[in-house]
Amino acid sequence: MNARSEPAPAGPDAPARPPLVRELLLVAGLFLVYKFGRQLATGHTAEAFRNAHHVWDWERVLRLPDEGAVQSLLLHGDTLVHVANTYYAVVHFPATLAFLVWLYLRRPAHYVWARRVLAAVTGAALVLHLLFPLAPPRMLGAAGLIDTAHVFGPSVYGPPRTDSLSNQFAAMPSLHFGWALMLAIGLIVATRTRWRLLWLLHPLVTLLVIVGTANHYWLDVVVAAALLGLALAVLRLPRSPRRPRCALPHR
Repeated sequence: MNARSEPAPAGPDAPARPPLVRELLLVAGLFLVYKFGRQLATGHTAEAFRNAHHVWDWERVLRLPDEGAVQSLLLHGDTLVHVANTYYAVVHFPATLAFLVWLYLRRPAHYVWARRVLAAVTGAALVLHLLFPLAPPRMLGAAGLIDTAHVFGPSVYGPPRTDSLSNQFAAMPSLHFGWALMLAIGLIVATRTRWRLLWLLHPLVTLLVIVGTANHYWLDVVVAAALLGLALAVLRLPRSPRRPRCALPHR
């Protein structure tokens, strides 16, 4: 095997793989908290739209790029915007789950670290969703954007008043981007291939998709990256034990 991709040999100092049943329960709990915890912020429609106007004004003061410029690129063709909507609807959860499964099987120490970081970022995001409900730009008339998923499909959201599966007023921070960026960072750290920086394409594409489909503002992405950076600074990857050097033969 290639030394760059060969896993470290198992030994007394190798990190133990966590119990599978416990990890399945923890990961399932993380996804349930993500799905159901966001619903706690429902019923704050007026506040969510007030905050949306504030965020839109802050972005103009900060001279951030207009989200409409990204959406106009997607609207050049029905196929492109349909692919973007599909990427938003389909890739988020399966990619994160596959990332955790691969780390669990091949890099146990990296898995525990990544799972803790994702849990910390998700928990902090849910607190912000409760404290700062925010309507996405597709609902804000001042933004002048269209709901691409509703117009071109596929859409994962129903009408906000009757949608009981998700909280559509939880735009900030964007966990779509936060999880995608953590996936790229985790795979870059856990692998040795010279092409590992290409994993950054996933958060880059995610960024263009969530902004171009009018599901998130630029500031949603900034806050998600800041939360992830803070979690990575606190929850650092444990250092692997050094291997003992072989003794040189005596002449």
